[in-house]
Amino acid sequence: MLERATQSADPTPEQACPPTGLDAVNQQLAAAYPELSPQLKLAAGYVLEHPVEIAFQSIRKSAGAARVTSSTLVRLAKRLGFDSYEQFREVFQSAVQAGPVELSGRASDLRNLASQTDDQVFLDVGDAAFDNIGRLFTADNQARVRDAAMMLLAAEKIAVVGFRDTFACAYHFAYVGRIAMPNVQLIRGQEGGLLTELAPFGESDVVVAFGFEPYCAETVRALEIARAAGVKPIVITDTLRSPLVPGAAITFTVANATPHFFPSILSAITLIEVLLAECVAYGPDSLVDNVAGFESRMREMGAYVSNE
Repeated sequence: MLERATQSADPTPEQACPPTGLDAVNQQLAAAYPELSPQLKLAAGYVLEHPVEIAFQSIRKSAGAARVTSSTLVRLAKRLGFDSYEQFREVFQSAVQAGPVELSGRASDLRNLASQTDDQVFLDVGDAAFDNIGRLFTADNQARVRDAAMMLLAAEKIAVVGFRDTFACAYHFAYVGRIAMPNVQLIRGQEGGLLTELAPFGESDVVVAFGFEPYCAETVRALEIARAAGVKPIVITDTLRSPLVPGAAITFTVANATPHFFPSILSAITLIEVLLAECVAYGPDSLVDNVAGFESRMREMGAYVSNE
């Protein structure tokens, strides 16, 4: 009886449930800090002082910066009740991605980076780019890409929406997609024509929408119109807190972190290439014929310049 009572009174290092937000994580880390081992203190100190790096760096890179091993970061995450380090890191990703985008502040940060060393801006942009793309190629996204490709192939018509900072994404999807699938249409919404452009789309169709914070009112409105008509949305955005997510059939959250003053669209463009490649790979032979026909027509019209 005494042994059993003693065991039940011993505190467990892990929390029963993980904290659900960044503030709660920071509070629990601060409260537990005095009792941590020296290695866990190093890890906790880095986590508290570098939330952005924790959000977007690989576990190996964060461990190296904190001067601990990767397993130490895993132990710290589990002490807080998380099942894995990835689950722990998602709290930081959500918090950072949900923060307000201040372009002027990012521009000032660029100037500060440049003052540290001649090549710091170049290296930091490169690090962010690799991290962003690395987060795209996961097992979950692989299955999601296949599902989205099947949905696109089954659609009668495909509308593509993206305004302001994501217009380049929408245009790229529409331009490249139409080469293989002529049923792809870019929605421009110019001169109040959003409702008119979306009017022909219905239950047999799909809309692909792009939107990062700050979210464009036109994109939200386009999705409302499409959903009301029964169009199935595929959403590419930066966080599950995005106003584009409700009602989406499939949602991709892509990382857009960068020291550049404007959100990066690199992961979104890469996702477009993956989606369209899957469509051609698993679609009917007519898609390959469409690509060959497009190239032939372009050459006949003199659209390409030979290097011979």
